[in-house]
Amino acid sequence: MRLLLKLAFVFGMTIAIMIPLVMIRGTIGERQHYRDQAVANIARSSAGAQAFSGPVLVVPYVETIEVEEKNDDGEVVRKVKRDGESGRWTFFPDRFDVSGKLLPNTRRLGLHEVRVYELQALARAGFNVNIPADENPELPRRIGRPWLSYGIADVRGLAGTPRLRVDGRDMALEEGFGSRDSGGVHVRLPAPAAGAPLRLDTALDMKLAGTESLALVPLGRSNVFRLESTWPHPRFGGDFLPRQPGVGDKGFTAQWEVSSLASNAQAQFLAGKTLPAMDAARGYGRGASDNGPAFDTGGIDAVGVALVDPVNVYSQADRASKYGLLFVVLTFVGFFMFELIKQLPIHPVQYGLVGLALAIFFLLLVSLSEHIAFAWAYLVASVACIGLLGFYLSAVLRSVARGLGFAAMLATLYAALYGLLVSEDNALVLGSGLLFVILAAIMVITRKVDWYQLGNARPLAASV
Repeated sequence: MRLLLKLAFVFGMTIAIMIPLVMIRGTIGERQHYRDQAVANIARSSAGAQAFSGPVLVVPYVETIEVEEKNDDGEVVRKVKRDGESGRWTFFPDRFDVSGKLLPNTRRLGLHEVRVYELQALARAGFNVNIPADENPELPRRIGRPWLSYGIADVRGLAGTPRLRVDGRDMALEEGFGSRDSGGVHVRLPAPAAGAPLRLDTALDMKLAGTESLALVPLGRSNVFRLESTWPHPRFGGDFLPRQPGVGDKGFTAQWEVSSLASNAQAQFLAGKTLPAMDAARGYGRGASDNGPAFDTGGIDAVGVALVDPVNVYSQADRASKYGLLFVVLTFVGFFMFELIKQLPIHPVQYGLVGLALAIFFLLLVSLSEHIAFAWAYLVASVACIGLLGFYLSAVLRSVARGLGFAAMLATLYAALYGLLVSEDNALVLGSGLLFVILAAIMVITRKVDWYQLGNARPLAASV
């Protein structure tokens, strides 16, 4: 009976320690929210996550119609009206090539660093289209001046004046996408004749600044995108991954080859989509990751790359705090074993103080990691907590050797936890292996324990 009471007490203390652990996790989430606000503030003051599409050639026209009207004498006569229904033809390029360099940089707002970049790109496209002929030569359409449009998510990111050449001639760009109420630039072209072929070779040379992520929309029949950067930690996303990307300590190179046969971007554009939906603080939404923005193309096919931080201190601290309950349970189990096997009473206050010391580690970790590298913050916080607990437990367990033994056990746990944090892809197998080893060790140590005899031991009464 006394053994059951002691087990209930240990369980209750474990549940109680969960309260500060939950509060600490709330603090970590709050700090992450402040970091997201810093990203949003920088995006509002400069340029947010960028997306680029185009070019698209739009040719407007007005139908000429024949109507019947009554004259002053009441006779029905036929008249030709040139203000009939209006429409437009939309043409996509046969080829669309973008080659560019992403020049990364970092901006700081308070404690938070935000990754920004400048894209130096040359976008080439070629059109080979035929303007539809008039169905009835007696009722010719009135064809207006076409516009050639490029979509840009945040035009504030344009540095200087982009240079557009059409068939080798410089053209003056105007603000706006042209045919739609969305961001971008466009240029007006001379009106073509009905039934005439229209051949265009375009080249847009631009510098485009953005925050954290970039998306490119493959609107051509054949699309080739080439990007390179000195940032060594890219994250590729969107609807298509690059072919054989090269990622190293000196940066990355990536190339996408997308055919209109594999993409629905043209149909999605005609249905009203122009650019991926952007979030200034989090980049793209789908597939969000702890280490950086993910990609939600907002209904239109796109490729993308994000300049991520390999160590997000808040996500790492949050992941670490999820193991806080395991630390408390293992420590309390160790106390329980000492108390039963060694007949060593431990007061509830001592259980609580040790549990709080374990919980405070995670608060130290997130606060220190805002000022120093995560690895150093982890080392300082763990050494501080292990040292404190080793000193305290030497008195509680009435033996320096026992206190150092518990400190060594905690050091092993902290080292194993750090291994789980830095090995994200192997976290599950490492975590399950660690739990198995711990359970096996407990079973081996207690394999000869007579639990019925320990349940009637006198020290249990003194410790409750």
